[in-house]
Amino acid sequence: MSLQGDSLNQKTNDPEWTVLRMLEWGTDYFAAKGIDSPRLSVEWLLSELLSIGRLDLYLQYDRPLTRKELDTMREWVSRRARHEPLQYITGFVDFYHCRIKVAPGVLIPRPETEYLVELLLADHTHDHKRVLDIGTGSGCIALALKKERPHWDIVAMDVSEQALKIAKENAALNDLDIDWIHLDVTKARKALQGQHFDIIVTNPPYVLPSEADSMDPQVKNFEPSIALFHEQPELLYEQIVLLSEQMQPAADVYAEIHCDYGQALLNHLKKEGRELFIKQDLFAKDRYLIVKKKT
Repeated sequence: MSLQGDSLNQKTNDPEWTVLRMLEWGTDYFAAKGIDSPRLSVEWLLSELLSIGRLDLYLQYDRPLTRKELDTMREWVSRRARHEPLQYITGFVDFYHCRIKVAPGVLIPRPETEYLVELLLADHTHDHKRVLDIGTGSGCIALALKKERPHWDIVAMDVSEQALKIAKENAALNDLDIDWIHLDVTKARKALQGQHFDIIVTNPPYVLPSEADSMDPQVKNFEPSIALFHEQPELLYEQIVLLSEQMQPAADVYAEIHCDYGQALLNHLKKEGRELFIKQDLFAKDRYLIVKKKT
């Protein structure tokens, strides 16, 4: 099937579209458009469209697509061909047993952030905790923690009202109760004076603006800059650690970080009476800063 001068808009006039034909055509079309992992992209869209698992597509390869399904795929394929993230196209992503709505106003949750949640949960089992999630975005971290530890009190804050709106929708979607605060991290120490948290967790913006040109177009052109970039991310982490020390006793900190600057961040944040260390992600990259009380 030649793609020369062709489009899904023209091709979907043909009534004989099956799952397999769409998989094959979509893979070639996305490859021609320079989309990374073109087969995965069309599998993702089709499995979401048909509400089945990706492997199930191959068990139903001869299933014909309805006109309504083809119309939806036409729109989705066009958007993906412009490098729009799959998660924004379908509107949802699964994150640590939660269904998370995503839109251009929030960062798309990633596997690295799921592992941050896993690290935190492994360190704190079933005793009661009060947790502050800084820069909550879609609310994915706060909601995952509440899902796994229903008896914990979770407070989540963000400077973006648009992000908080989506986070609240996700709380309703997952039937979870979170306290939401519209607050900038630079003002948190004063605003939260007198409040106590046992744990602070955060995935703040940590990419330097100078790195934008080397980033994937689907990230830099679609995801919110306010959630990605910061001129001096080390100052954000410093504010967060200072906030943790405002608690009595000091709160533990779990933070996602830039994989290239872990040691520099440790040197910047050295604290008496605190243990600071870096943990690696599943790809053996420095990805997490953990700050605890010395034992």
